[in-house]
Amino acid sequence: MERVTVVCFLASYALATVFEFARSRWSHNWLRVLTLGWSVAGLFAHTVYLLNRSGQADLPPLMASSHDWLLVLAWLGTVSYLFLTVLDGTIPLGMFALPTVLGLVVASRFVSKAPLDFVKGDAAQVAARGWLMLHTSMLAIGIMGVLGSLILALMYLVQHRRLKHRQTATEGMQLPSLARLARLNWWAVVVSVPLLTFGMAAGVLLGLSTKGVTGPIVSDPVVIGSGVGWLVMICFFGWLIRSNRPVAKQVALLTVWACGFLVVTIVGLQVIASSSGLGSLHS
Repeated sequence: MERVTVVCFLASYALATVFEFARSRWSHNWLRVLTLGWSVAGLFAHTVYLLNRSGQADLPPLMASSHDWLLVLAWLGTVSYLFLTVLDGTIPLGMFALPTVLGLVVASRFVSKAPLDFVKGDAAQVAARGWLMLHTSMLAIGIMGVLGSLILALMYLVQHRRLKHRQTATEGMQLPSLARLARLNWWAVVVSVPLLTFGMAAGVLLGLSTKGVTGPIVSDPVVIGSGVGWLVMICFFGWLIRSNRPVAKQVALLTVWACGFLVVTIVGLQVIASSSGLGSLHS
């Protein structure tokens, strides 16, 4: 079990993705079994890897490092995908969820695996762990909501295009109705933005409480970039709440732009900051 690496579950998720896309063209039960089987195998290896990392760092995965934090996001995405697939196996959720999981796992290989200095410091510094746990937890849940919004918006746009071009639905490609996708997308944005805001606020308080330990928070490029992405989401959230019955397609397009910008900004800056040693997501 200690020899489990990222490659183990990355390969499993990649195979599950291939079988999921194949299932969208050829509706065979054995393809569904293979998709779920490789997804479960990947999740098992994924869980073992996170537990091993947590034991080595003597920290929860959300606090261990940026590497582990991204892998927790991917883990939550896989669990959500499997749970929803069990509830309704006709929806090709894996075509949208599994590539997202793959992207997070790949990105985790390019970010820092080192924990912050202050989480293993003296008593005064360790007292900040509570704020760090709150920050990372709320941020992870908020980002999961953002990713869910992004996936729902993409599903809406795909379904809209299929209906516009009068494409017949194959047995392996049965998406929910536009009305249902639009409603779920609206709620995903409305719920995820406040959670994301709480996570960002906890991060600011964490930065203030550890001032002088981790350096000025305003100098962290990841914090600045994440703040810009959060402002974009706040503007989108405000427009969505105040608009009187906005056009569903417009909401889906704006969701893709806003959520996509936030995710790419946070993950991209993590990779850049780790490669250049400029900062960390948990700063």
